[in-house]
Amino acid sequence: MPDEDEVRAQRRPGGSTPRWAQGWRRLALASGMLIYPVVAAVAVAQHARRPQDEALGLLIVACFCVCYVLAAIAATQLAWRRFRWLQAGTAALFLAALPFAQAEAFFLGAVVVAVATYFRGKRALPYAAVATVAAVVVPWAVRPWHSDPGWLEGIMMASTVLIVYAFSETVRANGALLEARAEVARLASVSERTRIARDLHDLLGHSLTAIAIKTDLAHRIAAKEESGAVAEIAEIGKLSRQALTDVRAAVSGYRDVTLTTELARGKELLRASGIAADLPTASEVLDTAQQELFGWAVREGLTNVVRHAHASRCTVVLSSSAVEVVDDGGGIGAPEPGNGLAMLRERVALAGGTVHAGPTGNGWRLRVSLERKAATPA
Repeated sequence: MPDEDEVRAQRRPGGSTPRWAQGWRRLALASGMLIYPVVAAVAVAQHARRPQDEALGLLIVACFCVCYVLAAIAATQLAWRRFRWLQAGTAALFLAALPFAQAEAFFLGAVVVAVATYFRGKRALPYAAVATVAAVVVPWAVRPWHSDPGWLEGIMMASTVLIVYAFSETVRANGALLEARAEVARLASVSERTRIARDLHDLLGHSLTAIAIKTDLAHRIAAKEESGAVAEIAEIGKLSRQALTDVRAAVSGYRDVTLTTELARGKELLRASGIAADLPTASEVLDTAQQELFGWAVREGLTNVVRHAHASRCTVVLSSSAVEVVDDGGGIGAPEPGNGLAMLRERVALAGGTVHAGPTGNGWRLRVSLERKAATPA
């Protein structure tokens, strides 16, 4: 019985033909096996003593070829019940050809064993070993056929089985490789979707938070009929356009976040929210990688301060290996942090750093640190 599960697993997505049946190599292997019945047919003509014996022997060989071709078609169509019956038919025709083709009938047996080896793999090797021994012993044991062991038939049987087995293992290895490549592609797609989701949250969330704050401020000013409402509404339009640019940049993968930019934008966001800001003015002490990572940290920290902290003051402390965002509020101490903090942890973990976020007694602290490796002595 063929290994139906393995062959079915090699089916093309959305198709009806298994992978083993595709390609000129498989077709060449299947067609090449028809050379063996030709050898058996020649032997029938040589050993026949009467014309009717020759005709019957050739008919058996012809029926064998028909069964073999039909079995190959059935396997291609995954019609396994029909395949099993046809495979059993080829085995019976091989036995029927023995009196007519004599020792050369084992060329038909080689086809039967080779097909079983292709589909069953290692499980067919014991049967192949028995068939090889039979190919050597039977011509010697049946004295009217031959006086010597069938070494040629045995070598033919063993070499055919080994070649087909090696080919089948190559097919299985290629199938496993295709599955591995598909899995790598799937994981890459998942990773890319995660990256886009993280960037959209970080970029769009920050900008929309600022828009919401600006809108509230504009409403308050407009309610008092002050002239500053026009400027604030204009700022809302500017932020809206920036939010759209950020989303497009995040999807394209071209967004460049720097600490300097985020400090400048954060100061304006805190001012609009009525929170006193104590932010550093320079970040040249950091390299490019730290500039981007600490920029994301400042963006997430300041966004959370504005959204949740209900703080009156916010401080950003910067060093060459760490950045801290500290406020004097208490609104962010929820037991389940939002997606933004989780995504920031992912970014920092990829850079080999750590994130600490928690209450300070009279506020909240977000700290991102990168461990600096000690210099190796010369």
